[in-house]
Amino acid sequence: MAITELGHTGFWVDDLEKMRDFYTRVLGLTVTDEDEERGIVFLSARPDEEHHEFVLQRGRTAPAGAKLTHQVSWRVDSLETVIDFHHRFRAEGVEVQQEVTHGNAIGIYFFDPEGNRNEVYLRLEREVRQPFRKTLNLDQAPADVLADVERLLTEGGPAYQPVQ
Repeated sequence: MAITELGHTGFWVDDLEKMRDFYTRVLGLTVTDEDEERGIVFLSARPDEEHHEFVLQRGRTAPAGAKLTHQVSWRVDSLETVIDFHHRFRAEGVEVQQEVTHGNAIGIYFFDPEGNRNEVYLRLEREVRQPFRKTLNLDQAPADVLADVERLLTEGGPAYQPVQ
């Protein structure tokens, strides 16, 4: 018996309407169900395939800034999509922690309106020992971003240091 995939995850939230707006308008998730009385919203990136991968529910009890979830990572279909999110996050004033390559992925770590860390990422078909994280410049053309990934994989440099 083995786990085959993560089905869904969710956050307790303070401001359900603000969080619903962020995850639908900024990230592009689809609301598949909601119950206003219970203060819960179900969202999906693939509503034709999966009822929900993500849940928001009113009732957060942890203080602002408390570290509850390490991250939620959203896989995307292309480097162009990662770059589109780079521009969207800038236009929306979304706090970005770091734009990176892990060698086996290109991603953007960012925070939702209540400080939960998320990542949008493109998986690259290669094996790279982790942790590996180097900053990328996503203000470049896709071919130049990929060239930087190759350069960062082959050059020396300091060991991985977590971003605070």
